[in-house]
Amino acid sequence: MTICPITYEECGRQKYSSRGLKSLSPRLKELNDFPYDAESQRREAAIRASKMSIQGIQPKLSVRLSVRQSRFEIANRNGHYIIKPQHHIYPQLPQNEDLTMRLAAVVDITVPLHGLIYCQDETFSYFIKRFDRIGSYGKIAVEDFAQLAGMTRKTKYNYSMEKVVNILDERCTFPAIEKVKLFKRSLFNFIVGNEDMHLKNFSLITKEEKVELSPAYDFLNSFSANKALGKSEDEIEEIALPLRGKKKNLTRKIWIDYFGMERCGLNVMTIDQVLEDFMRATPRWKKLIGISFLSPEMKKLYQELVDYRSKILGIKQHN
Repeated sequence: MTICPITYEECGRQKYSSRGLKSLSPRLKELNDFPYDAESQRREAAIRASKMSIQGIQPKLSVRLSVRQSRFEIANRNGHYIIKPQHHIYPQLPQNEDLTMRLAAVVDITVPLHGLIYCQDETFSYFIKRFDRIGSYGKIAVEDFAQLAGMTRKTKYNYSMEKVVNILDERCTFPAIEKVKLFKRSLFNFIVGNEDMHLKNFSLITKEEKVELSPAYDFLNSFSANKALGKSEDEIEEIALPLRGKKKNLTRKIWIDYFGMERCGLNVMTIDQVLEDFMRATPRWKKLIGISFLSPEMKKLYQELVDYRSKILGIKQHN
């Protein structure tokens, strides 16, 4: 039985479920393999890197969906999706990122439409719909925190989580609401081992004159990806931007008492609700990790980290 890489539903002998195809377009009846292998995708991404606004460590391609051709096509302009192929060093990053974004959605963190697609060489690439596009040519105002803080790609790590909170206070329409979102996302990224949440991975979006945190993006378990390369835990940090001057050995007291209560100004009831959301998510998370497209070894690494980090935060397993 095949699992749909867009919905994680069983889809018989088909590569994608009907619901998965309809999430891309109500008129889409099938989706052909992306007509590039992983190496060709990385090469095409390198060629276009200087012309695109979505650069980063992971190779990325701007694409549009052609319903008529039943496939994604590379777009130099006005692409409504981003595709990330297999990385040449880090193993299974597309499967990793797709799973991590699914786990985020389980705890009501807003994420764009995303999934995995089959490619010419039978590998998976990760796709995500751009949330800063509307209609055929329209754009929605989005600024990442590096822009807001006057930083660059080279200085995107030269900041702190405390200053990230200050940006919400200064820029958001309803900062109290956004600080709850930031707190939940920060705990989530700690639990799943995303230690690369630098300034360019936070953004504010303006819609109908309301300024708020954008949908989440670039969520992945970089901890397990680094461990799979043979790095020791001592070599891997827990967080990209320091919290109370630390990037490692973060405790429940630092996360809850200092970051949640003191820096974000959240009350006990709000914090307890966030922790309850995580506790209730654990059975669903375990199921999703188990049926994900990661290898058995990577699934094991992922689940062990989630269990360990949840224990640090005092999040009990919910049956």
